[in-house]
Amino acid sequence: MSKKDRQISFNAFEMNCISHLSPGLWRYPNDQALRYKDIEYWQNIAQIAEKGLFDAVFIADVLGVYDIYGGNDFGALKTALQVPVNDPTQLAVIGAAVTKHIGFGVTAGVPFEHPYPFARRLSTLDHLTKGRIGWNIVTGYLPSANKNMGSSELPHNERYDVAEEYMEVIYKLLEGSWEDSAVILDRESGDFADPSKIHHIGHHGKYFDVPGIHLCEPSIQRTPVLFQAGNSTRGRQFAATHAEAIFIAPPTKEYAKIAVKQVRDSLIQAGRDPYSAKIYILATIITDENENLAQAKYNDLLSYSSKEGSLVINSGWLGVDLSRYDLEDPLSNIKSNAIVAQVEALSNSTTESGKEWRLKDLLKLTGLGCQGPKFVGSPTQVCDILQEVIAYSDADGFNLAYATTPGSFEDVVQFIVPELQNRGVYKREYTQGSLRHKLFGKGDRLDSSHIASRYRVGGAKSTINDFASTGRFKHNKEQDYVI
Repeated sequence: MSKKDRQISFNAFEMNCISHLSPGLWRYPNDQALRYKDIEYWQNIAQIAEKGLFDAVFIADVLGVYDIYGGNDFGALKTALQVPVNDPTQLAVIGAAVTKHIGFGVTAGVPFEHPYPFARRLSTLDHLTKGRIGWNIVTGYLPSANKNMGSSELPHNERYDVAEEYMEVIYKLLEGSWEDSAVILDRESGDFADPSKIHHIGHHGKYFDVPGIHLCEPSIQRTPVLFQAGNSTRGRQFAATHAEAIFIAPPTKEYAKIAVKQVRDSLIQAGRDPYSAKIYILATIITDENENLAQAKYNDLLSYSSKEGSLVINSGWLGVDLSRYDLEDPLSNIKSNAIVAQVEALSNSTTESGKEWRLKDLLKLTGLGCQGPKFVGSPTQVCDILQEVIAYSDADGFNLAYATTPGSFEDVVQFIVPELQNRGVYKREYTQGSLRHKLFGKGDRLDSSHIASRYRVGGAKSTINDFASTGRFKHNKEQDYVI
């Protein structure tokens, strides 16, 4: 199959709030973002995504407020820019209750969720969704979150150092604590489980001490599908080690190619197949029956966009107060401890006219769907662009940010999916099984090439030897353990 004929995947990119990446559009006629508090709203989103055979509903999150712009949170509150924001994890179960196939990628920040209870939350979600859960691993970038958690803001690279140990604890709990045969259900003896097959992980590290067992029996996937959005140099190293699905937000097609190659190269450097992780590009699709209607819709949508909201979110992403910038000021020399990849993208790419990025260019780009590209046109035109971007960049699909919700997703399902299917570049049915099996066709569990496998019983990094100190096991050098 040529690059032009590669299969294309979609995620619905959502957030449990009013204004995610299109500030001001909650005012648009028939937009339902204000219903974010309703179970029925989220069930409808899940059903629309499943009707369109999307891979997942990818649910973003931040724990904190965008208060860099103007030095306060007024702009975020006035424009409802990702505040108020409710917890994302419950949405997976709500959506799974009315669907059979669609996956759910929930975002949770490593600095704000201790791995011991969080591992239980992941297993619970995987049980209740029947193996359709993914976890978007983030290290946090809003200073307000650290302040309200009573912790100091860590340097960018150290955030990933914490995340590395966090993942070690998660793998030990999810992969190495309960053996598959631990649950025996012996009705005669009354034994539910064999304690000799449930292991204390004995973790004592720089950032975490977790000596005990995982609180849940193994779920379908054990470890959920691992999403990651780190595209800085350190972020790519982390993603290449752990991630199975990687999200990038390049401002141009040209930079998308650079970003994808950086990710593929990082996977190779980590000793993995460069295609062992799927790469999704942030994008917003505006379409209708024909080009004129699509363009008119785009212009109408853009008229509702909030300039202040765009300044608020970009200040948070870039880590600088854009209220201090004039429209003609360049954005190429920003130093940031926020989303470093976004700073690098602006510094290492140019606008469509080949000029360096200035504030006015950023505002023009981010009025709808923030920093991802906008594809506007008839179904034929948009599908041509989608195929071109996939072939040019070597990405796998798109994280679709909405202009209006659920309208933007409904348009994609009505107009774009059938056209892609007719071209033979979009699936016509779901693969049975877990989210991981749907994405990769290799079973429900992480395979033996993934770092997590080393923490299973008998794995290279298993802590089974540590169990001897508990008195429950006697170690035998000829075997992993002897009861």
